Amino acid sequence: MLLPRKNLVVAAASWLGVSIAALFFPALVLAWQGLGMLFLALALGDAWLAWRRGNPLTITRRMHLTWPVGVEQKIRLHLALDADWRGGRLSGLLFDQHPDTLESPDLPLAFTIGAGEWQELTYRVTPDLRGEQHFGLTHLRLNSPLGFWHLQRWFGKAEAVRVFPNFARVAQYALLAMDDRLAQMGILRRSRRGAGLDFHQLREYRRDDPPRSIDWKASARMMKLIAREYQDERDQQIIFLIDCGQRMRSRDDALSHFDHTLNAMLLLAYVALRQGDAVGFATFAHARPRFFPPQKSTVTLQKLLEAAYDLQPSAQTSDYLAASDFLVRRIRKRALVVLLTNLRDEDEATLSPAIAQLRARHLVLLASLRETGLDKRLESRVENFDDALAYAVALDYREARRRQLVRLRALGARLLETSPQQLPVALVNRYWELKRGGAI
Repeated sequence: MLLPRKNLVVAAASWLGVSIAALFFPALVLAWQGLGMLFLALALGDAWLAWRRGNPLTITRRMHLTWPVGVEQKIRLHLALDADWRGGRLSGLLFDQHPDTLESPDLPLAFTIGAGEWQELTYRVTPDLRGEQHFGLTHLRLNSPLGFWHLQRWFGKAEAVRVFPNFARVAQYALLAMDDRLAQMGILRRSRRGAGLDFHQLREYRRDDPPRSIDWKASARMMKLIAREYQDERDQQIIFLIDCGQRMRSRDDALSHFDHTLNAMLLLAYVALRQGDAVGFATFAHARPRFFPPQKSTVTLQKLLEAAYDLQPSAQTSDYLAASDFLVRRIRKRALVVLLTNLRDEDEATLSPAIAQLRARHLVLLASLRETGLDKRLESRVENFDDALAYAVALDYREARRRQLVRLRALGARLLETSPQQLPVALVNRYWELKRGGAI
């Protein structure tokens, strides 16, 4: 397909200007006709030359096929022109058909390439939506030899990438864990209250060991004091109950509350798996609730990513009682159930029965996201009547939520209320608190 370029429009405008002048100066009519014939011949000839060029280019798209959400990615396009090309240097504009959900300030990209040469063009995109994203063909507008036309061509092939929750936190945690520098992330290894319940090993008695840890039979055999060493219980279950309802679509920054929730799940899953615990999840408040049974193999984290990367918050209202029914039918062994949601005072009708049902067999940790906009409103200055009204509404909302949390705590639920940005580290810290306190 041929499209006119700016050069063609300028030439046509110039010829039109000569035609207007010929209205006042009849002597220019012959020149006007000659210029018209020449212009038409050049335009048609240029179009024919452009059309007969064929497809001398080869284009290959180079990119990672798995992306973390919210992290800028580079797309590289490798252009190569046939060595036997005889049409001079080839130039034009490149438009890559990236997914509609991505925006790139770099496109279109201009290029000029000669026979036997290759060139690599790069543009940047930042994915802000998880799931599978599809790239189409690469669209080129090739300049005709005289520059009057763009010849549209399509190259390459369609490809798909998968956008996962941001696993940078997990990678950072892994590096710090190897260097024993967890405090740099805000993760606190709290002291254990008493000894763990699982026997770990026998070792030589140390001065700071409690006397009750001495194994007298082993000490008699070895003719020196031997102590029993215990560790935190292993083989426990951590189940994430993830709210996929409409409230989780809220945004306080580049990521939605739901994306922050998945990032927190990913980080805590990594920590729990390293402790020997099994990790699984269940979802609710969307068309097809999912259940990932608890597992603790070395590939569980990858399986979690595969199972959850394309989850999206829906427009449904969260029904906590239906979610607890869904979970208790599938989980028999006692587990730590981490309910990730965004509470409202109108949830009382289904939330309290759900907590009571889960508490009958499991330990429940309810992690609720707090809107940062509410905090900003309460911290801002009141300068007029509208500000005072907004402040009063925010204060009443915070008080209603406080009363709701008090009622939930009375039902036996462990509570965590934090901002979406602080949720990952806060959730891990609460896990350590429960784990080393012997609550799980």
